[in-house]
Amino acid sequence: QVQLVESGGGLVQAGDSLKLSCAASGRTFSTYAMGWFRQAPGKERVFVAAINFSGGSTYYGDSVKGRFAISRDNAKKTVSLQMNSLKPEDTAVYYCAADKVVARLRRLEYDFWGQGTQVTVSS
Repeated sequence: QVQLVESGGGLVQAGDSLKLSCAASGRTFSTYAMGWFRQAPGKERVFVAAINFSGGSTYYGDSVKGRFAISRDNAKKTVSLQMNSLKPEDTAVYYCAADKVVARLRRLEYDFWGQGTQVTVSS
């Protein structure tokens, strides 16, 4: 069982940076691939980024490539999402997710997810 708690959301201006963090509980964190997805009001969930269990492989959605970076610290049981050059269209609730298979995360399939953190980017 993995419990996830996101933090770091807020209101920023276009062009600003923001770093989201996800703290995990459970003894098996290092065996899970981790990811982020987002959902804006009235819109479908969108895959943002994923990282495999070791941190050696990362994956990004097309809309955030080159601007966002996912990383993890297995010793601290955390996964982070560094978001640069933010745009108003990045506004959404961002969720942290965990799954044994990184490919499932990329398909928006996952075993565990957090409560989300709001990111609002003003123009």
